[in-house]
Amino acid sequence: MRMVVDLNRCQGYAQCVPLAPEVLHLHGEEALMYDPNPDDSLRQHVLRAAASCPVQAIVVDRLDEIGKSS
Repeated sequence: MRMVVDLNRCQGYAQCVPLAPEVLHLHGEEALMYDPNPDDSLRQHVLRAAASCPVQAIVVDRLDEIGKSS
């Protein structure tokens, strides 16, 4: 799984952090830090965290699906 957070769009609301604390955490009060390649076992947590973002700054892809569109 691959996760990308658009840090320019992220407003630091941190609603995502408690939903996937193994992957997302705050550094200081507003700087979001994240694991761009979380373990697939955390997929549901990561998807819930992405859905909770009020500015839709989190995008999640499956690594095995990348490049299969052709």
